[in-house]
Amino acid sequence: MNPQAKLIFIMSLFLGTTITMSSNHWMTAWAGLEINTLAVLPMISKSHHPRAIEAATKYFLVQAAASTLVLFSSMTNAWHTGQWDITQLTHPTSSLILTAAISMKLGLVPFHFWFPEVLQGSPLITGLILSTAIKLPPITLLYMTSHSLNPELLTTMALLSIALGGWMGLNQTQIRKILAFSSISHLGWMAIIIVYNPKLTMLNFLLYCLMTAAVFLTLNSMKVLKLSTLITSWTKSPSLSSIFLLTLLSLAGLPPLTGFLPKWLIIEELTKQDMVPAAMMMSLLSLLGLFFYLRLAYCATITLPPHTTNHMKKWHTNKPVNISIAILTTLSLMLLPISPMIVTIL
Repeated sequence: MNPQAKLIFIMSLFLGTTITMSSNHWMTAWAGLEINTLAVLPMISKSHHPRAIEAATKYFLVQAAASTLVLFSSMTNAWHTGQWDITQLTHPTSSLILTAAISMKLGLVPFHFWFPEVLQGSPLITGLILSTAIKLPPITLLYMTSHSLNPELLTTMALLSIALGGWMGLNQTQIRKILAFSSISHLGWMAIIIVYNPKLTMLNFLLYCLMTAAVFLTLNSMKVLKLSTLITSWTKSPSLSSIFLLTLLSLAGLPPLTGFLPKWLIIEELTKQDMVPAAMMMSLLSLLGLFFYLRLAYCATITLPPHTTNHMKKWHTNKPVNISIAILTTLSLMLLPISPMIVTIL
């Protein structure tokens, strides 16, 4: 892609995100979401491969439908209350429609079907943007309207997201699809707590972005897209593979790594809200996610298959680790000891 065009698209992405996050009026928030959608479409379809074009088409249709629902929700609320302010979304029907719209934008169950396909058809860096930056404006809208959302509906969608994200990631061989189902599962953890403690949702999202960025940049550096290629990556870059193992375990939420912190705080908050059964179900369902993270880690670091693969063995090259990967990985692994300070800030 032309560097000037890429710069324009990335600046548009920043602009759309900033407009949505800083707006009080529904129309400006909607405009920011549309700018984001239009900015990311060329980044998905830049390879001109049929799968990339298919991914861009699916992304456009789903996001257009979600934006229409956002407009419909805000207009219904304005019709009944006379308010266009985002924080004044008080009509119950508007709240339900908005929850559906934001779920489509994020890829929460049952509106998740587009996300694995779109991520599979996108390059790794675009996949990183789709998994992190693109989800910031919808999460912000949920944050601003959290007081008027339906807790039962969100709890149901969250539990289904965690369950489905775990189950459907089990038998995948394409790494981008595995990360898509991982994202759906993490969104479930964010959605269940947004009504009770919105700041905790934002903390979870921030830590998820750190860990996902570390994983995507590591995969991009190793040029790996599927498990059969990942198996032979140890011979090419052992240091990156070791880092990748630890980051995956952090993403799975194992103590004493950073990924354990949001899960621990969310389960604590749910217990305070007398939602012990939901907390227990989430803890058990997260074991499904742990299984496919361990499978990825196993392929990356422990196995060199005894049979011959279709991929040529790479020369062992001591390629230096990118500084951004090093910083992100450090943050993904070592923030748990400062959790008291983070909780105090919250």
